[in-house]
Formats: sequence, C-alpha cells, structure tokens
Amino acid sequence: MKKNQVLLLLLIQILRLISQSNSSKSLLKDGSYESRHFVLVHGACHGAWCWYKVATILQSYGHRVTALDLAASGINPEQVSAVKSYTDYFKPLIDFVDKLPKKERVILVGHSLGGLAISHAMERFPHKVSVAVFVTAEMPSHPFNFSNIGRKSRKLPQMDNKFSYENGANKPPTIFSFGPKFLASNVYNLSPPEDLLLATTLVRAVRLVSVEELRKEIVLSDENYGSVRRVFVVSGEDKLIDEGVLRRWLKDNPPDLVLEIKGSDHMVMFSKPKELSSCLHNISKIYV
Repeated sequence: MKKNQVLLLLLIQILRLISQSNSSKSLLKDGSYESRHFVLVHGACHGAWCWYKVATILQSYGHRVTALDLAASGINPEQVSAVKSYTDYFKPLIDFVDKLPKKERVILVGHSLGGLAISHAMERFPHKVSVAVFVTAEMPSHPFNFSNIGRKSRKLPQMDNKFSYENGANKPPTIFSFGPKFLASNVYNLSPPEDLLLATTLVRAVRLVSVEELRKEIVLSDENYGSVRRVFVVSGEDKLIDEGVLRRWLKDNPPDLVLEIKGSDHMVMFSKPKELSSCLHNISKIYV
C-alpha cells in the first residue's frame, strides 16, 4: 500500500512538471502566437507520464509543453469500460485544442497510437496546428486507407499481454493491456530499467476498435488533415515495427520530412530522450 502511495505521489509530481508552461508565449506583431507550444500525446496503454524527460528538455529550450492524458489513461478518471469508441478516447485532446486561444497554433506530437489522436485533431482544427509530428506512430494517408492501420507492425508473440472479450469469446477482443514481460522484451528493450519499472506500474488497459468502427469515426480530408505539415520520426531499433514495410509505407504516404533516431526502441522518449527533444526543437525552427 505504501509503495502504491509513493508511486502515485511520484506520478502527480511528474504530471505537474510536464503540464507547467514556464516559458514564453510570445505574441507576434499581427497578434498571433509564436508556435512554440508542444502538445504531447501518448500511445496505447500509456499516459502523459511517459513524456516527463522530453517535456523537461523542451522546457529547457524555452518551449511551452502540454502533455495530455487521453481518456482512461494516466490519471484520467475515466475507466476503460466507459470508453466505447476512439471518439471517447481522443476527447481530452479535442477539448484541449478546441479551447486554445483563437490565434494560437501548436505543434502536435503523437507517439504510436497517439498518431491517430493527433490526426483526428488535425482534421478538426487544421488552423490551430503548425506542424504534426508522428513519432514511430500511426500516420494515416489521405484519403484515409483504413486497411493500412497496423500494417507496419511486426507479428510478435503476445507473451503475457492480456485481452478481454466483452462480446464473447468467439468475438474479437475489445480491451488490451501490456504485460510486463512483453514490455521488457519488445517495447522498452533499450530503455533504462527504471523507466520500464515505471511503465509496469502505470500502464492501463486500452479499448480496441475494429476497422469498421474506425471508418465510421475518423474521416480525414485533403482540405483539413491534408493541409497540415507532417513529420515522421523513425525509431531505429523499434521491435514493434517492420522496417521494410515502414519504408515502403512512407514512400507511398510521404510526409513533408522524415527523421530517424538511431539506437532507440519503441519508447523513443525513454531510450533517446535528448535526441528526440533535439529533433522536436529543430522541427519547431523549420516549420514555425
């Protein structure tokens, strides 16, 4: 019990740190904001806590940083059983972007499944996004080819990952959660052990959505999603991604810029936080 209380206090302190905006929000002569505000969006089963290293470094560069918990993630109070769709799952991000000051534009950064979340926000609010960064993430083509979702993933043994079947054992799974052995072997394999330990304590289950449901929920257009500049960050040693498929996919669905961080696992923000932060800082100078 005491251990859990200590971890909870640690998490609260981390979230306070990464949600602070301790640097400038500069106004330009035309009354608009200088776009140095990063909005960081986690992947499946994770939360805002996974950005604590990158957020700290970006703030040291003078940037504003907001790391968000999607629904039923991190310390978001929703339970996964109440999240019935990706629209529900993405709602904290959509609400945040919607409430930004009229002329403020942000840099959206999505990791892994977070790529779908920022894509949804790009479609809704293209005028509020200066550039979108997909960190070894799902980056939909436009028009959206739903059959490509997950195509880059390697077929790995599920090990101790857990699936729940709310609709019956003969139906597709509806809820997923990472097991500690799978995390250690395939997700955090090059990350510091203390960050793996943090993850095994803080990861939460995530809702699984079928391609058919996704097709109904997410509609991306050239006029909105397609008008936002996109950068894709390749993780050099990501065991969850088939590199050959990724390269072909990037050729068929080219972003404005492709960057690679060598020696990083799927959790780039833990295995190579300085390098990822430097990439993001440089992107802000190119596209802002």
